[in-house]
Amino acid sequence: MKITTAVAALASLALLGQPASAQYEIYGVQFAGYPGFPMNALVLHADSTRKQNLAFIVWALKPTGDPHRVVLFDAGFYRDKFIKAWKPTGFVRPSEAIAKIGLAPDAITDIIISHVHWDHLDGADLFPRAKIWIQKDEYEHYVDGDGRPKGNTIDTADAAMLGQLQKAGRVVLIDGDNKEIMPGITVYTGGRHTYASQYLGVKTAKGTVVLASDNAYTYENLAKHASIAQTFSPADTVANVAAQDRMRRIASDPSLILPGHDPEIFTRYPTPGSGVAKIQ
Repeated sequence: MKITTAVAALASLALLGQPASAQYEIYGVQFAGYPGFPMNALVLHADSTRKQNLAFIVWALKPTGDPHRVVLFDAGFYRDKFIKAWKPTGFVRPSEAIAKIGLAPDAITDIIISHVHWDHLDGADLFPRAKIWIQKDEYEHYVDGDGRPKGNTIDTADAAMLGQLQKAGRVVLIDGDNKEIMPGITVYTGGRHTYASQYLGVKTAKGTVVLASDNAYTYENLAKHASIAQTFSPADTVANVAAQDRMRRIASDPSLILPGHDPEIFTRYPTPGSGVAKIQ
């Protein structure tokens, strides 16, 4: 089956009467943690003796005035091999963790995948109704026509899952940078964590929020104007810093840039608590 194009998907939204502009409530839901991750694997040239706890987060975007659409940014992970290898703390399947904000798995209509790493992609098939949005260049760089991985950046099971979802007509390929894929949600490329990793600008009542995913791992990346430690190539450290600068221009306020794995998010946004941060 032919992969749905972003243009066709946008046309279908118009037919459904989707408003021309939208604002969202944003919820960060932590579904797992990891203690003592080396800081120099997060922030380029950081002291190798320093450690940072990680938060694994899925972001739920609820458009105001449209109870029939719920968008996730990233899907987390759940397969046993990742849990056994990483031994995350406080793990709950992402599809179960969203119950903390009153959502069931079949309430999710769309999942925007930032990039193909297992901790952001693996849970996509936990949500049976969701259409999967991913950059065309990212998909084609890492997944072949039979759902097999190109190289070892993407996990074999996750590549197969994407291939199966594509055959089911549930994959939307986004063709490039600065695309408003749904009213109020714009995707941007250039962070170069992977071949075509993307991040979001989301319209809210507070202004535009940037969800960085792994294009900025931590608040320290942003505060020190420091590249992430894991870019697509060594030369892409410059591109990553440029992407952070762009995030500052996109966000209505620097405080509205949310990094990908920093548990401090839940301190800066303590409401409603219990592993949920509400940004609106």
